Amino acid sequence: MVCSPSTETVLMKKQWKYYNEDAGEDLASTQIKHIVKKFQISEFLAKLLVNREITDDKKIPIFLNPTRQDFYNPFLILDMEKAASRIVQAINGKEKVAIYGDYDADGITSTIVLKKFLYERGLDAEYYIPNRLEEGYGLNKEAIAEIAEQGCTLIITVDCGISGIDEVEAANELGLEIIITDHHEPLETLPNAFAVIDLKRKDSTVYPFRELAGVGVVFKLIQAVSIQLGINEEEYLKYLDLVCTGTISDIVPLIDENRVIAKLGLKLMKMTKNIGLRELIRQTGYKEINAASVSFGIAPRINACGRMGHEDEALNLFLTDDIEEAKEITDRLNLYNIERQSKEKEIFDQAIEKLEKEDIDNLNTIVLCGENWHHGVIRNSGIKARR
Repeated sequence: MVCSPSTETVLMKKQWKYYNEDAGEDLASTQIKHIVKKFQISEFLAKLLVNREITDDKKIPIFLNPTRQDFYNPFLILDMEKAASRIVQAINGKEKVAIYGDYDADGITSTIVLKKFLYERGLDAEYYIPNRLEEGYGLNKEAIAEIAEQGCTLIITVDCGISGIDEVEAANELGLEIIITDHHEPLETLPNAFAVIDLKRKDSTVYPFRELAGVGVVFKLIQAVSIQLGINEEEYLKYLDLVCTGTISDIVPLIDENRVIAKLGLKLMKMTKNIGLRELIRQTGYKEINAASVSFGIAPRINACGRMGHEDEALNLFLTDDIEEAKEITDRLNLYNIERQSKEKEIFDQAIEKLEKEDIDNLNTIVLCGENWHHGVIRNSGIKARR
C-alpha cells in the first residue's frame, strides 16, 4: 500500500494500549492502584500514566495540571546567564541587534516572540529569515555580512546556528558577537560564539529536560532576561500563545516542560491578543483550539510560507496590529498552503508512477527524483511504504 503523508488527510484514529496487569504485570498493577488512590483519577488514566512511565508522585500532578510554577529555572541551562547578561547590556546600551531565524513555524514564532519581547524593553531588533529556496537552512556568510553592514553589534540566532561553525567565525572576524539559541543536535565541536544555548549539548547535564522546541529555548531566554531585569513574570508568560504554536508545530514530545507550555499556551490562544494569530485561528475553521487544530490547521499555513518562499508573510501576520491587513495576509497564507498541497500531490503522483515501473519488492532503500520537483515541498512529500 502507498500512503500519502499529507497531514490534512490523516485519519485521527487512536488505539489506546496499556499494560495488562492481569497477565503478570505486578509492578504496573501496584503502580496503577497507587496512582488511582492517591490522585483520585480513573483507572484508565492511571494506566496511561504508567504506560508513559510517569509514576513519580512529584511529576504526576505536573502532567495532570501543569501551572506556571512548573517551569524550570532557566539559569540551569549552560551559557544562559552569560547570554541574558549580554542581552541586558544590549538593551541598556540601545545596541543594534539582529535576530536570525528559520523559515518554519518554530523559527517564525521564535523570531516573533524574541522581537516583541525586546521591543517592549525598548530595543527594536532587526530580523533576518533566510529564503528557503535561495539560501537554504541556517546561517550563511552573505547574510552575516549584510547584517554587519547595517551596523549591528549582536546577532541572536533562534532555531538555528548550532552547526554554523564557519559562519560564526566569519561573524567574529567582522566584529559581531553571536548568541546561539537552538534545539538541534550539535556537531562534535561547538561554534565559537559568545554563548551557545542548546539543551542537546553533550555537556548539558544539569537542566532536567532536553526536548524543547526552538521557540521553547527562546522562551527560557526571555524568562532569564526578565529575571535579570526584575520585571513581572507576566511580561514573558504572555507570549505562551505563540510559544505553544511553535512547540506543537515542531512535533516535539508534549511531555514535561513542553506539556506545561502546551497546556498554558492553548488556554491563552483562546483569548490571544495577537491579531494575526487570532485571524489565522478563525480562518482554519476549527471549532476547538487544541493540539490537533494547531498541528493540522495553523502549522501547515505558517510552514507553507517558508516552503513556497514567502517567509516574510508569516512574520508580518504576527507583527501587524491591523485587522484588515491580518485578514489579507491570512488569505494569502491559505493560498500558499493550497499551492503547497497541489505541488505535493503532483510530486507524490509522479513518484507513484515511477514506483509502478520498478520492481521494488526486494529493495531496502528507495531513492526517487524528479527534474522539476519543488525544493520547498519534496522534504515533506516522501513515500512511506509500498508492499
